[in-house]
Amino acid sequence: MNVLCCQLDIAWEDKPANHAKIEAMLEQAAPPEGSLVILPEMFATGFSMNVGAITDSASGETEDFLSQTAARHKVFILGGTVNSDADGRGRNECVVFSPGGTEVARYCKLHPFTFGGEAQHYSAGSGVKIFHAGGFTVATFICYDLRFPEIFRAGVRRGANLFTVIANWPSTRIDHWTTLLKARAIENQAYVVGVNRCGDDPHLSYPGRSIIFDPHGRVVAEADAREGTISADLDLQELIDYRQELPFLKDMRQDYAGEEQ
Repeated sequence: MNVLCCQLDIAWEDKPANHAKIEAMLEQAAPPEGSLVILPEMFATGFSMNVGAITDSASGETEDFLSQTAARHKVFILGGTVNSDADGRGRNECVVFSPGGTEVARYCKLHPFTFGGEAQHYSAGSGVKIFHAGGFTVATFICYDLRFPEIFRAGVRRGANLFTVIANWPSTRIDHWTTLLKARAIENQAYVVGVNRCGDDPHLSYPGRSIIFDPHGRVVAEADAREGTISADLDLQELIDYRQELPFLKDMRQDYAGEEQ
C-alpha cells in the first residue's frame, strides 16, 4: 500500500488556507488510488486552545473537506480535526475517510498534553481505534500519545501492524520524536508513520521531520523542515514474513495486557 504524508506550515486558525494547501499538495503528488494520505494533528487550525472558534462540530467544514478530498482522489485520508463534546470541551480527534468519502474511523486523543495546557481545554479519549486499509490493520494516535507505549501494545493485541502518529511536535524535542517512533516500530514489529507539521505558530517552532519506519526500525522515507510530501510503498507480506520468522510478539505477557484486563 502506498502511504503519502503531507507536511505543512499550518496557517493559524485559518481553515480555508490550510484546506487549499492540502489540495495543492495532493494535486502535485497525485497519489495512486487506494493510497493512505496522512495529514498532521489539527491540520486545519494549528494547535490552538481556542476551542469555541476552531471546532468543526457545528459547520463540519473540515470533515466535509476530508470526505470530498478522499472521494475526489479515490484515497483513504486521515487528518486531525477539532470537535466539542456535550459540555463544550474540545475533542482533539483523528478522522479517517475511505476512497468513497465515507467515515471509517474516529479516534480521540487519549492523552491531552497537560504540560502544554491541552488538558484544560480538551477531553481525553476513551479507547484505541483501528481500521483496515490496503490489507493493513491500522491504529492511529496523536502526538503526546507517542510517549505511552502501552496503547501501542493494545493496538497490536487488536491486530494492528501499521501505526500512524499525527502531531504538532516542537523543535525543542525533535530527538524524542524520531527515537520514540523508531522504538514503537521495533517493539511492535510494525510500520510506523509519523506526520508532523513544520513552521511556526504564535507559541512554538516545529521541525517537520515526518518519517516512515519499517518493522525493523529502518527509515523508509523522511522529510526535512520544509513543506512538502513524502511517500513509500509498504510491503504487507514482508511484514508478515518477519513476524513469523521472529515471533517476538507471541511472548507478550497477557497478565500485563493493560487495556485487556
